[in-house]
Amino acid sequence: MDFEQFTSEAVDLLKQLIATPRTSRQETAAADVFAHFIEEKGIPFHRDGNNIWCIAEGYDAARPTLLLNAHIDTVRAVDGWTCDPLTPTMEGDCLYGLGANDDGASLVSLLQTFRILSARAQSYNLIFLASAEEEVSGRDGAERAIRQLPPISVALVGEPTGMHPAIAEKGLMVLDITAKGKAGHAARNEGVNAIYEALPDIEWLRSYRFPKESPLLGPVKMSVTVINAGTQHNVVPDTCTFTVDVRSNECYTNEEIYETVCAHVKGDVKARSFRLGSSSINPTHPLVQRAVALGTALDGRERTPFGSPTLSDQALMPWPSMKMGPGDSARSHTADEYIRITEIRGAIADYVAMLDGLQL
Repeated sequence: MDFEQFTSEAVDLLKQLIATPRTSRQETAAADVFAHFIEEKGIPFHRDGNNIWCIAEGYDAARPTLLLNAHIDTVRAVDGWTCDPLTPTMEGDCLYGLGANDDGASLVSLLQTFRILSARAQSYNLIFLASAEEEVSGRDGAERAIRQLPPISVALVGEPTGMHPAIAEKGLMVLDITAKGKAGHAARNEGVNAIYEALPDIEWLRSYRFPKESPLLGPVKMSVTVINAGTQHNVVPDTCTFTVDVRSNECYTNEEIYETVCAHVKGDVKARSFRLGSSSINPTHPLVQRAVALGTALDGRERTPFGSPTLSDQALMPWPSMKMGPGDSARSHTADEYIRITEIRGAIADYVAMLDGLQL
């Protein structure tokens, strides 16, 4: 097998994607580039919005189905870039550009993996999905696409993990809490200060610990991240609103956490959504075992399953899933984001070694 040719094609496609703006909800041009590449390779595909998926020939509903997934979109470029984030720039083994690491390298590596495995007989069905709006957990991204897919048995989600298997991932829930008071003149002893009414709730959120902790993900984490109150210095505020970022582990559903918060705070609590729950896969699952069996990764460390604090499209998947891809999460959303070409080459080889002949 000519891994060099597959790697070269993957890098060329990634350079095209870097040069095409694809921030969340603005991925149309990048999806066009991606679809054109697939079409040129003669691969039948489906597209809905900016989601693109391919189903390998020979689909049989009686067999288990493996989904390969990575996302097309990027965050907006942060300040501090020393080169143009939309100009793919090579320096030695490193390719710089917005989305090179998150999630372009996984996207092109998994597509090439799909092409290679589709040409070989497997005991499972194979589907590849390039999803949109991942960075904003948008409803027109993976959530929209997966409703149109055949039943899935397990998913491999490509995200920058250094090709180490993440077998659990924290969920996300955002709460908006409103504390009520009564307006009054700040110079007189009148009114009820809504900020002071909010303080006990904020302190509870800061100090409360949910009893169940995950061996992989640790405890549920609640952080007050935004607070708003008052209109001018001499008016006692009658309303104080604050936002809470909640990162859930697999021990609790978002609904259970919400109910616990409501039972302990005085303010009015509203959840923006319950849909982004924690995800996990049994460490004995064949997909995990094949990942571990690959041995040492490019960074020289053994591939030990771990829990990831960052959110991905796994949160929207109702089936078991594992996160694993080239690159480093620490490079994501930063200035001068990059991926190494050797990481892309290694990812394609590792994915094929892990998935070829897999028994689900």
